[in-house]
Amino acid sequence: MQDSSGSTSAQAETFASTNSGCVAGIDLGGTNLRVAISDMKGKSLAKWSCSIVGIRDANRIIDLICDGVNSLLEKRSLSRDALRAAGVGVPGIIDVDHGRVIATSYLMGWRDIPLTALLEAKLNVPVSIDNDVNVAAIGESRAGAALGAADFVFLAIGTGIGAGIVLNRQLYRGHAWMAGEVGYMLVPGVSETPAESSAPGALEMAVGGEGIKAQWRSRWSEGRSALPIDASATEIFDSALISDVIAQEVLQHSARTLAYAIYNICLVLNCPLFVLGGGVGVHPALGQAIRDVLRLRNTRAQPKVVSSSLGTEAQLMGAIYMAIEAASARP
Repeated sequence: MQDSSGSTSAQAETFASTNSGCVAGIDLGGTNLRVAISDMKGKSLAKWSCSIVGIRDANRIIDLICDGVNSLLEKRSLSRDALRAAGVGVPGIIDVDHGRVIATSYLMGWRDIPLTALLEAKLNVPVSIDNDVNVAAIGESRAGAALGAADFVFLAIGTGIGAGIVLNRQLYRGHAWMAGEVGYMLVPGVSETPAESSAPGALEMAVGGEGIKAQWRSRWSEGRSALPIDASATEIFDSALISDVIAQEVLQHSARTLAYAIYNICLVLNCPLFVLGGGVGVHPALGQAIRDVLRLRNTRAQPKVVSSSLGTEAQLMGAIYMAIEAASARP
C-alpha cells in the first residue's frame, strides 16, 4: 500500500480548523485501487493506493476502500465526521440512478453489485458512482483540458477504448447506460465478427493497447527493429519517433483507425473538442498522427484534438468533483 501527501501538516491543520469538511475520490481499476481526499474546493490533501489483483469479493473491495479513506483521514488528523461524501469511478456499465455496477469484465466479472448502497452503509456519507471514463471526463471538464467546454468527447485509449460524452455541459450516458462504448465501433480495417458480450470490441481489438501490440507482433521479425517482439504500445510509439520503420507503420495504422472513429463521432455529435486520455492515448506521437489524418478531411467543422492535461489523475479528480456535488446536494 502507498500513502502520499498533497499538502503540508500545517495546511492540513488549517483545513481541519475551518470545519468545512472533506470528500473522498475513489478510482477503482482492474488491478489497482486509488483513494484521495480533498477539501471542498477540490484541493488534494492526500492519496493512498493498493493492489486489488485477484480480489473477486465486492465486500473485500469495500473494506479496502474504507481502509484507504480512514488511513488518509488519520494521516491528516481529520475526524471521521469531517468526511462529507465520496465519488467513485468504476470500469464497466453503471446504473448511475440506482448506484449499481451492472456489468464489468475488469473486476472479476462483477454483475449487478449495489456499490453505492454498500459504500454508504460503511462510510455513512452520500456516495456517487459512474463509469470510470465518464468520471475522467468530469475531471477534464472541471480541472483539465476541457475546462470551460460545453460539448466535448473524452476518448480513453489504454488496454481498452471508451468515451465519455459531454453535451451542453452534461454527461450523456444513453438509454441503457452504454453511451460511449466506442470500443465496439466498426470502422474500415477492423474485424466484422460479432464480439461476445464480455469480449473486447472490434475497434478495441484493433487499436487498444493489446491491439497495438498484436499489430506489432504481426509485423515484427528479428533484425528489423531494435525493439523486442513483446514491446508495449508506448514503447512502439517511442520507437516510431526515432524512425523505426515497423513502429511507424503501427503508429500510422493506429492513428488512421482512431481518426476514422473520431471523424464518425464528430459527424454524429458535432463536438468541437476531443480529449485523448489513457496510457496510450496521451502519447504525443499518436495525438499528432491522428491530427494529421483528420486534416485530410475537408469537413466544415474540424474537431480540435488535444491530450489530457490530467493524465492518470483524471479519474481521481473527476471522482472528487462528483463527491463535492454529492455533498453540496445533501440537506
